[in-house]
Amino acid sequence: MFDHEKWAEIFDTIGKNKLRTVLTGFSVFWGIFMLIILLGTGNGLSNGFSYNFRNTAKNTIDLWGGQTTKPWQGLAVDRDIQLDTRDVEALRHAIPGLQHITGNLRVWRGQSQLSRGKNYGNFTISGVTPEFTALQDQQILQGRFINAMDQAGARKVIVLAEDSRDALFKGDDPIDQWVQVNNIPFQVVGIYRFESSGRGMNQSSQVFIPLSVVQRVFNAKQDVDKITFSFSDGSMAGAEQAAQRAVAVLAQRHRFDPTDERAVYVNNNVANAALFGQIFGGINAFLWVIGIGTIVAGIVGVSNIMLITVKERTREIGIRKALGATPANVVGQVIMEAVFVSAMAGYCGLVCGVGLLEFISSHVPGTDMFRDPSIKLGTALVATVVLVVAGGLAGLIPARRAAAIRPIEALRDE
Repeated sequence: MFDHEKWAEIFDTIGKNKLRTVLTGFSVFWGIFMLIILLGTGNGLSNGFSYNFRNTAKNTIDLWGGQTTKPWQGLAVDRDIQLDTRDVEALRHAIPGLQHITGNLRVWRGQSQLSRGKNYGNFTISGVTPEFTALQDQQILQGRFINAMDQAGARKVIVLAEDSRDALFKGDDPIDQWVQVNNIPFQVVGIYRFESSGRGMNQSSQVFIPLSVVQRVFNAKQDVDKITFSFSDGSMAGAEQAAQRAVAVLAQRHRFDPTDERAVYVNNNVANAALFGQIFGGINAFLWVIGIGTIVAGIVGVSNIMLITVKERTREIGIRKALGATPANVVGQVIMEAVFVSAMAGYCGLVCGVGLLEFISSHVPGTDMFRDPSIKLGTALVATVVLVVAGGLAGLIPARRAAAIRPIEALRDE
């Protein structure tokens, strides 16, 4: 492997055929380069999906009231199903393994205005309970989130996001200051980090107030728009069981057919994660097939060039065998040359591919669909192993042909 004379001979052969070696290596370079870019792109898509759920617990289920489409117990169709806090408590005691549950109600269905003096902005104002933080983590930058005393006492407190803080306070400290929610004063108790999803420059954040305040002050009675809960069994079977149990409880309370899929809309995040995991697994497998196919095309080119090289060196190989070189020596010489050319070209493709992904990652802003295109160290190591194996296979057929050359026939070769 580290025979000085063998390597000197390899470099001498490459030096005599520089253009041919470069063109041969380029096919391998392009194959591994495209493999890295494809895999990085696939990871970018996967990262974009994962980013959308960065603050949401994976073992959660969301429920929205809908409209019935099937008659039930003498009741007509097209009945609106309005969820409320009594449903929240019923689910709390009816679902085995339930961990946290909260209701969510938007003030005036999201058409609300925040103002402070002459500064104002339209934001989605949501009434939530303290358990909301266990279901959707918010990074608090200043102050605190809504607590149990706020909810129990229906305190007029509000948690702003960074964009609403900047719009209303223009650099002033907002904590313990007052803002108007549809002309009703609320005291700011906290600021949380808000990151735009990149869908548009006009996208604004949610701000949070106690659910009890929304229901009392804005005359929402006990209504909620959405119920979210988490459960201990995060498996697919556990998620399906929890969803079925939740629908059955709501069907009994609101008197609708449990099989009516439009009476209550269910968003199962465990099922969503499993589905997208399968989708991205299939995408990555497809990208590997395309990348490996491109590398194989390059390796075929290397193998053909090595066959030509063996043909050109027939007399040389015959002389070496006549002087005592074994078939193993001849095979090793050809394979080493093929592996060296493939490995060097492939390594350059690997470095260029990773470099391009790093450039894109650092200069292109992430979105909901695409973010941080990169490859893991394990993937790079697998690609390196593929290179070495491919180089060996590229030289195998030419090496066997070289080993089969008979010295007497080689010496007669013109």
